[in-house]
Amino acid sequence: MSETRSEARITLAHEGAATVETGLPVLDHLVAELARAGRFRVALEVAPGSADEAVTAAGRALGRAVTARLDAGSGWAMLPADEALALVALEHAAEGRLVTNVDFSDERVGGVTTDVAARFLEALAVEASINLHVRLVEGTDPQHVLAAIFKAVGAALGQALRPVQPDVEEAV
Repeated sequence: MSETRSEARITLAHEGAATVETGLPVLDHLVAELARAGRFRVALEVAPGSADEAVTAAGRALGRAVTARLDAGSGWAMLPADEALALVALEHAAEGRLVTNVDFSDERVGGVTTDVAARFLEALAVEASINLHVRLVEGTDPQHVLAAIFKAVGAALGQALRPVQPDVEEAV
C-alpha cells in the first residue's frame, strides 16, 4: 500500500490563515481553526484517497512542516469554543505521541466520525516528534469540543514555533 501524497507549508504570520484541501470539509475547517489560533499560514494539500488515508496523510504532512521549524520548542494554551474548553501542552520529544482524555469515537461531525481528529493529531504528533497532551476541561457538543481542541493545539504550536526572544536586562 502506498502512502497518500500530501504536502504542507507553514509560515509565521500576524494573522493565521489556511488553504486546505484534504477532501474532508470538517478537517479542512479544523485545520483552518488551528492556523488562525496559532497565527501562522498553512497550505495543506492531500491527494484524493480514502478518508482514513487523507486524515493520516494530512497529519503527517503538517507534522513534517512543524518539525522543520520546531527545534526544542514547547508551548501550551487553553482556549474555548462556545461551551467547550480545551487545554493543550506540547514539547519537542525524541518520540512523538498524543495523550488525551477525549473519546468521541461514537460521535459524527460533518458526516465523519470525530476520531478523525484523534487520528490527525496522533499523526501530527508522531511526525513532528512532539509530546502532545490534550485535555478537555469542559464541553459536550462534539463540534465545539473539536473546535476548542484544534484552536488550543494551534495556539500551543504557534507559541512553540516562534523564536524565544532573549531576556534584555534594563540599565538602572
